[in-house]
Amino acid sequence: MHRTHRVVALTLLLALALAGCRREADVADAGTADSPAAPEAAVGGTAAAEGPVRLEDVMESDPRYILGISYPPGMERYPGLAAELKRYADAARGDLMEAVEAHDPAAGSAGIPYDLTLAYEVLMDTPTVVAVQAWGTLYTGGAHGNPLVARFVWLPQRDEMLRAEALLADPGGWDEISAFVRDSLHAALSQRLDADAVEPADRAKLMGSGSRMIDDGTTPEPGNFAQFEPVPGEGGRLRALRFVFPPYQVGPYSDGMQTVEVPASVLLPHLAPEYRDLFVAG
Repeated sequence: MHRTHRVVALTLLLALALAGCRREADVADAGTADSPAAPEAAVGGTAAAEGPVRLEDVMESDPRYILGISYPPGMERYPGLAAELKRYADAARGDLMEAVEAHDPAAGSAGIPYDLTLAYEVLMDTPTVVAVQAWGTLYTGGAHGNPLVARFVWLPQRDEMLRAEALLADPGGWDEISAFVRDSLHAALSQRLDADAVEPADRAKLMGSGSRMIDDGTTPEPGNFAQFEPVPGEGGRLRALRFVFPPYQVGPYSDGMQTVEVPASVLLPHLAPEYRDLFVAG
């Protein structure tokens, strides 16, 4: 039961163990040199008040659960970003442990152990933009785990996270972005159904239900476009944003994660002035 899910969890835990060994070797090679000084300031003063955030890989297991969290090296350079990564991981871990504690022993061991696998990967690291993706699965019972999909776009020169809520100068700009994304997702859905050679009657039903999910998941509001990653262009600027939609938002679980790349030409007329220089014009 849940064989594939368990294999993914154990694979990540093995990777974490190897990374930990490499990290210990690096520390040994470094000798007893002092740790780097903490940054002078942090976003909102939080990190300065609470001390620097340390991102340490986590491996835990007992008969009830398996837990593996892997952070990318070097993100402590950006205390605000590091705090966001840790906050996301801590929330996922909290959800896992809440389910573990709530499990009724009288229900037996069906579905146990629960597990959480979470890994971060750096997608882009430049003086102006640092982007990190989170991927993984949280399993707390049922037919399959809940996918963990998140993106973090940090602007080092501004010392802030780039968020959908602040991306546009006018919320009305989401209308055009939403329309662009919907057209792309509808076209992709049609192409998938054509490739599967679905019978006409079934195709009409699937196209109708799929289109409704797309429309519901892309209404023109920032919350529906909260997950995005930068697409690098010329001169160190961005040529697009790739919006990321987890399973269930714009399609059934079987469709997996879906993405739509929105070019700078669509974004620029609506961007807040402070973010326009990040993108390639024209």
